[in-house]
Amino acid sequence: MDSIATAEAFFIACETGKGWAGCSAYCHADAGFAAQADAIASITTLADYAEWMKGLLVPVPDGAYHLTGFAYDAARDTVIASAVFTGTNSAAGGLSPPTGKAAQSDYVYVIALEDGRVRHMTKVWNDAWALRQLGWA
Repeated sequence: MDSIATAEAFFIACETGKGWAGCSAYCHADAGFAAQADAIASITTLADYAEWMKGLLVPVPDGAYHLTGFAYDAARDTVIASAVFTGTNSAAGGLSPPTGKAAQSDYVYVIALEDGRVRHMTKVWNDAWALRQLGWA
């Protein structure tokens, strides 16, 4: 599998809530994670982020993504994926009882690959905006 296909398979597994079990085949076991967003700032491994995404789909069971861009930088073996997350807080399990509120939140993944697998991912996301839309902040 080439870098683009690996990154895309990882992206789909992560965004559809497959957790680390569904993402690990595309990643280095110690793959790192970073974000400048308070809601996920303490997460430093891709395994933990994949599990966080899986958990997000509990209170937001209709959570989905719309991919708006997917680009590969061969010189840096990096994929940049931009998308819009949509979903409604319609189930228990979030920061509060279900609010019935919906979110439409833009985000970007910068996925660094090494030896054909994901080595590190940075998420660029305005978490405060998304949390306010869902009624969680």
